[in-house]
Amino acid sequence: MFYHVTRNPLEVTLGNLLDRSLAQGWHVVVRGADAARLAMLDAALWQGPQQRFLPHGLAGGPQDADQPVLLTTRTDVPNGAVTLFSVDGAEVTAAEVQQMERVRILFDGNSDAAVQAARVQWKALTGAGCKAEYWSEESGKWEKKAES
Repeated sequence: MFYHVTRNPLEVTLGNLLDRSLAQGWHVVVRGADAARLAMLDAALWQGPQQRFLPHGLAGGPQDADQPVLLTTRTDVPNGAVTLFSVDGAEVTAAEVQQMERVRILFDGNSDAAVQAARVQWKALTGAGCKAEYWSEESGKWEKKAES
C-alpha cells in the first residue's frame, strides 16, 4: 500500500496507521533510511495525542524483540513484525511484500524526489508480481486511487 502523504505531517499519518495496526494485534517494524530521521519520528510519536499511548522503540536496545513497534534502518525484523512501514524511501523487497501481512510505503507528496522514489518502488514491486494499492489524501480523506 502506497500512501501519498500531502495534508498531515508524516508522524501524524504514521501514528494513525500504527494505531490501526496495533488494534489488529500486529507487531510492526518501521524502516527508515536515516537514523537521525527515525530518532525525530520516535520523539514525535511519543508526543502524539494525549489520549493515545503508542508503545514503540528505536532498534538497538536490549528490548528490540519485545517492541510492538520497532523503528529501524535495518532489514532484519527482531520483533516478529507482520507489518512493515517504509518511510523516507527505505527499501522494500518483493520477498518482504510476500512474507508480511501488510507493507505500507509512506512518501511525502510535497517532495518531487520522494514522489519519484515511490514511483520507482511501485514499478519494481509490481514488476516483481506484487499487488499494490495507491492511496491519496488529496481530497481530505484517504481514497484508493489505483491498484495493480
